[in-house]
Amino acid sequence: MEVLSIVPPLVAVALAIMTKRVLISLFVSIWVGGLIAAGWNPFEAVGLTFTWMKDVMIDPWNARFLVMTALLGTGAAFMFKTGGSEGLINVLQKRLTTKKRVLFLPYFLGILIFFNDYVNSVIVGNATKDIAKKHNISREKLSYVIDSTAAPMATIGPVSDWIGFQVSLIAAAFASMSIVGMEPYFAFLQSIPWNFYAILCLLAVPMIIAGKDFGPMAKAEHRAHTTGKLIPDGSTPLSSVDQDLGEPHQKDGSVWNFILPLVTLISVSIWGLWYTGGGATGKSMMDALADTDVSVALTWGAFAMTTVGIILALIQGMDLKKCEETLLGGIRTMLPALIIIVLAWSIGTVTDELGTAEFVVSVTEGWMTAALIPFLVFVIAMFISFATGTSWGTMTILTPIAIPLSYTMGGEDLIPIVIGAIFAGSIFGDHVSPISDTTVMASIFSESDHIAHVNTQIPYALVPAGIAGVLYLLYSFIGSSIVLLIAGIVIQFFLLRYLGNRHEKKFGH
Repeated sequence: MEVLSIVPPLVAVALAIMTKRVLISLFVSIWVGGLIAAGWNPFEAVGLTFTWMKDVMIDPWNARFLVMTALLGTGAAFMFKTGGSEGLINVLQKRLTTKKRVLFLPYFLGILIFFNDYVNSVIVGNATKDIAKKHNISREKLSYVIDSTAAPMATIGPVSDWIGFQVSLIAAAFASMSIVGMEPYFAFLQSIPWNFYAILCLLAVPMIIAGKDFGPMAKAEHRAHTTGKLIPDGSTPLSSVDQDLGEPHQKDGSVWNFILPLVTLISVSIWGLWYTGGGATGKSMMDALADTDVSVALTWGAFAMTTVGIILALIQGMDLKKCEETLLGGIRTMLPALIIIVLAWSIGTVTDELGTAEFVVSVTEGWMTAALIPFLVFVIAMFISFATGTSWGTMTILTPIAIPLSYTMGGEDLIPIVIGAIFAGSIFGDHVSPISDTTVMASIFSESDHIAHVNTQIPYALVPAGIAGVLYLLYSFIGSSIVLLIAGIVIQFFLLRYLGNRHEKKFGH
């Protein structure tokens, strides 16, 4: 049974890549998990499949997340319908005159919006997809830039719900070992320079934008540049505002119809994160973020964003019938994504039921040494997060195991290194797994075909991941994270340059 626990996620990934049909692939993989859990009874497996899907939908956090995603769709729909998206293009296109400049916009926006990866995808995607379209930038390239800043930035940004969550995990691990004298938040800060993947990933984006593409991404960009086709033939974007909503009610809308809902989303979400975590009771921002209810806070923000959008539409003269149609159209744009998210969560339930993570950890536990711990923890976290599609779930599984292990084998000095390795490996899976909600969100808000996004992004993600793995192996010889990081950045720069030049020489584009 233990070895079979890794089969369902592998089936999901393999089928999705082979068939390019993500919904069917996810459903089949859940059924395969049901088949294993039901002792190979196919009828009982069907029953288990739908039970797991029902369970994830009635979970309070998940149910609120689905409502939040639908509301983000309606808020984006009103931005488009009131002409806010067009107004933003009119303002930006005077300055953003080249492809490279256009691609640096989502990159810098992604760094600025560090407090939540979902909100990051919504804002950056909506702010940049239309101007990217005018410059024939493939949806794959845009979704890569969005995805490569969302989760990596949230895990190392100054304040975010991710950091609150991560610090709470570290605090629980410290309490279980009765460690005194080490402050959890300070241990987290010490771990940031050791989060090699997140840092290298964030730096890879400008290197690639300013340099040359390679692999499937180069082919996607060549297709978009020469034919104007932003997505591959035969593929389907996860959302398409133009198709679902028709023409804007007011084409020459003001940029304020974009800015006001956006500011509302950000301000209400930040306030909600603080308030639901007990900020009003006198807690510090970090303590509040550790206890916050993300799903509630972001649902408030998304609802407020939609409300402002409706008010702006009514001021423009849209009647209630058109407002209602826009609401339904916004939900319709999110429907494929909502189904994928439910199926992805169900895969998470399958891996939990079958003990996938525990099996992966148990395989390596016996031959761990202090020198190998950071590398092995990083690789295990990569595999678990890729197979389950959840970075937070991976962090939850590994933190209480890896921190005591590192403390026993290497003392306090090893703890920040291992924390950095846990978070780095977890981010990798969140970044590239086709069943990760963050990957899905990047596909939705860039209007990309989901499997095309995954296929083009994986080679780009493997470069910083491979370098990060080597750096963790070298930590016992070179104790300084700064020296290792500088070496990693230099290697990454020349490796990306070599891969880009090699592709251009071979294919001529």
